[in-house]
Amino acid sequence: MLRGALALAAVLLLAPATGAKPALTRGQLKSIRALIGSTMAAEHAPGATFAVGLDDHVVWSEGFGYADVENRVKALPETRYRTASIGKSMTATAVMELWEQGKLDIDASIQKYCPKFPEKPWPITTRELLSHTSGIREPNETTELYNTKHYDSVSDALEIFANDPLTMRPGDDFRYTTWGYVVLGCVLEGATREEYRPLMKRMIFDPAGMASTRDDDPRAIIPDRAHGYIVENGVLHNSGWADMSGKLPAGGWITTASDLVRFMTAWMQGKYISAKTQALMLTPYVLPRHGGTVDGYGMGWFLDEYHGMRAGFHGGGTPQVSAIALFVPDKHIAIAGFFNVQNISGAARIALAKSIADVLGARASIKTDTQPAP
Repeated sequence: MLRGALALAAVLLLAPATGAKPALTRGQLKSIRALIGSTMAAEHAPGATFAVGLDDHVVWSEGFGYADVENRVKALPETRYRTASIGKSMTATAVMELWEQGKLDIDASIQKYCPKFPEKPWPITTRELLSHTSGIREPNETTELYNTKHYDSVSDALEIFANDPLTMRPGDDFRYTTWGYVVLGCVLEGATREEYRPLMKRMIFDPAGMASTRDDDPRAIIPDRAHGYIVENGVLHNSGWADMSGKLPAGGWITTASDLVRFMTAWMQGKYISAKTQALMLTPYVLPRHGGTVDGYGMGWFLDEYHGMRAGFHGGGTPQVSAIALFVPDKHIAIAGFFNVQNISGAARIALAKSIADVLGARASIKTDTQPAP
């Protein structure tokens, strides 16, 4: 019933006659809007916000449909959504920045920095946390997905899973783990002696100008926060209530599409880490005992190719939101988007981001990735 509620609010940065910022053409905008509208209709999504970055600038952001259906609040460029797992790339970037500075040894046992996490039959390193090869389990789809307990600190959230057995010997295989990235937050705190929230603001958000990004505290009054939904049997319902504080380093932030583009742009510009470390994060992870590599994942980013060039991306799916962030360093392209419905598949989100990238000037599509976006 909301299929026609599109193109309700837009920010379009038009290029001046001389000099400067890149801009999207009217034809490109029409095509991008049609792609987003088609996905919204197919997925019964009530609202969405997308943004595009070109040549180190946010050149366009627009809201579609409704951020709040019941109160008929339109989605805007300023609408804030949960990052979900896209926050993992932010945490991983902070870790690698400290590694470059010699303040964090990613090959040391994690207890060096996070003694609250108990030792297991085999040691776990920060490198294994970054690459999802630690063996720490993934949250369950019931009580842990819809957690209602609020955690004031990252280390307190370890109680949810810290005493559980590992699912494998660390380093043996790729097994995606949200809880492993929560441990990374504890590692960051131990390496810096700084609480995770202000640490991320100082290291990641402020350098990129991400003024609309903060922790997704359900108790706080956060302007422009989107309401979240779920589609069940073709019917739209309010999403189940979930407190994301237990998963903060793994994606418990709230942000805008433009701020996500700013993060990817700052990442590509080298504001966080060197080109050498960027390449390491965008290289398939090597499994040490088997000599093979993880197909489609490096450290903190899923991997793909675009025109034969390396591309990084991450999806985000959790109660209230489905999100995608994709960037191509050699093209200086960044695309970020949110839907305020939680069960849009990773495949659909990736396909949409690829199609938008094609509109921006690609002459070949991105290869299909073998690892699903979370």
